[in-house]
Amino acid sequence: MAGRLKGPTGRYGGRSAQERQVERRRRFLDAALQLFGGTPGYRATTVAALSEAAGLSTRQFYEEFRTLEDVLAELHLQVNGWAEEAVLAAAAEVEGRPLAERASAIFRAYAGNVTGDPRRIRITFVEIIGVSPRLEEQRLARRARWVDFICGEAAAAVARGEAAPRDHRLAATAFIGSVNGLLHDWSAGWVEATLDEVVDELVRQLLAILRPS
Repeated sequence: MAGRLKGPTGRYGGRSAQERQVERRRRFLDAALQLFGGTPGYRATTVAALSEAAGLSTRQFYEEFRTLEDVLAELHLQVNGWAEEAVLAAAAEVEGRPLAERASAIFRAYAGNVTGDPRRIRITFVEIIGVSPRLEEQRLARRARWVDFICGEAAAAVARGEAAPRDHRLAATAFIGSVNGLLHDWSAGWVEATLDEVVDELVRQLLAILRPS
């Protein structure tokens, strides 16, 4: 299919066509979070099953998306967006605080947001992997955004004299890999630790990267 079908226009039930489109799209994404992030998972979900879960028709699906991959791509960005909002809010609350306190607050906000709903972990760390070159590029681009955030925090810490003045990009990239791996393994029950213990360990790793030896 070359593109989306044309959606309805005009007002209906007191809502504009644009308002109805936003509502339909939200319902499809909510259903995708449930099916992709839970049972049966992205690869076993059909357009018909997703439409049924959303309480909409397959015709309405194709008015909003071309493929299920498009839904997964948007959902992946949405889940990361929620985590980013939580991180930025936490960063604003601890502005000017010492590095250890700031790093702990920021990372706890991230971990709390991502692990607060197991479906978000699955979308972020499992379902997005290996789907297509396009989604792999998106996944790596979103990871690079987190690396940039850490490098920004590192640069600010250097300016305050709280971190070693060096290029932190490689270390930040390695740290993000550790975050992804450990949070996934913890959520899957492969790590015998509380979430607080997992977060404490990752914060220690982050501070070891930033602080002068």
